[in-house]
Amino acid sequence: MKFLFDDESFSFETLRAAGFACYRGAELGEVVATAGRITDGDEASWQREWSATADRVRTIGENCLAKGRTVSAREAFLRASNYYRTAEFYLRDDPAHDPRARELYHLSRDTFAQAMNLLDTPVRPVAIPYQDTTLPGYLYLVDDSGAPRPTVLFNSGFDSTLEESYVALAAGALDRGYNVLAFDGPGQGAVIREQGLPFRPDWEAVITPVVDYAVRLPEVDEDRIALYGYSLGGLLVARAAAFEHRIAALILNDGLFDYHGTNVRAMPEFVARWIEDGRDEEALAVAGLLTSFNTTVRWALRNGVWTFGASSSADYIRKTKPYTLAGIAQQIACPTLVLDAENDIFFRGEAARVYEALTCPKELVVGTEAEGAGEHCHMGAMLLTHQRVFDWLDENFSIPS
Repeated sequence: MKFLFDDESFSFETLRAAGFACYRGAELGEVVATAGRITDGDEASWQREWSATADRVRTIGENCLAKGRTVSAREAFLRASNYYRTAEFYLRDDPAHDPRARELYHLSRDTFAQAMNLLDTPVRPVAIPYQDTTLPGYLYLVDDSGAPRPTVLFNSGFDSTLEESYVALAAGALDRGYNVLAFDGPGQGAVIREQGLPFRPDWEAVITPVVDYAVRLPEVDEDRIALYGYSLGGLLVARAAAFEHRIAALILNDGLFDYHGTNVRAMPEFVARWIEDGRDEEALAVAGLLTSFNTTVRWALRNGVWTFGASSSADYIRKTKPYTLAGIAQQIACPTLVLDAENDIFFRGEAARVYEALTCPKELVVGTEAEGAGEHCHMGAMLLTHQRVFDWLDENFSIPS
């Protein structure tokens, strides 16, 4: 689906930003107007124009809040948070130290917190114990009754942040009576930016502390905990569910079997061989040519070096080798929903591999181009996707319609 840009990456990220309009995380006119001021494929104009739109919308929120107009303020802050996240997206040379990247990230986080403070349903920032530190999170509650409810643990992906969790899942969950516990793990959001902790392949070491925390909350029905993986999170949570058996249902959006394979397939075969053989100087020279004209590859390699704690693009590719479900998928016991996207530009063919490898009760749902749900993680089709996810979850949790 080409959306406002010819550049594949710009098109997808714009669709991603616009797709959250259904939960008031964007305004279609604002997205179209902003895109119209951006030079296709030019990352500097992308950052400049999304920042300008985010600043303008944040000012609306501040003015409305000062006048006591909380609904308008909440809506503006939520949109601004999404736009700041989008503005920061391509700043990947050194995000942890780049002043502009840090500023935009904090603005996205701060405006989101302002929006959550004005939400009609309770939201609690949480700190989940993890090793010798904590993972930041949000507990989204249907109400303040304290009653235990079915709860979804939201695990984001390669580049998403905690602040995306509301529009990506929690808003739809709350409408259906589900609580949501979302968090940033190693390699994600505040954990990579402020603690410097990169991704790790043994993701059960992350999810088990999250489940430990969740089952101690009175609002969580410990017999009805679902685990939801978003993008790369689809592989991470599947790996974790093979070892953490307190999970009652698993949702993979989208299914991913072999992350290393998806990276290798994005480059010429001979470059992949050079990386495997440690011929980094030659491999990086060719990779440099690829990244000079391919926004998707350029961004992915830079983001991977940062979030995986790699020394170079070649080192990043090698570090992805343990991220696979080979020999592991068969250990998943809980009912699993595998989502696939017909035109997935990142994980094409991977969901079917996951589905075939699973031996637990399972279902595969493919989002198609014809229904507008064919893009990675079904961007632009949040309502349809949530209908499918929660209808399946209702059936597995025996929740009446």
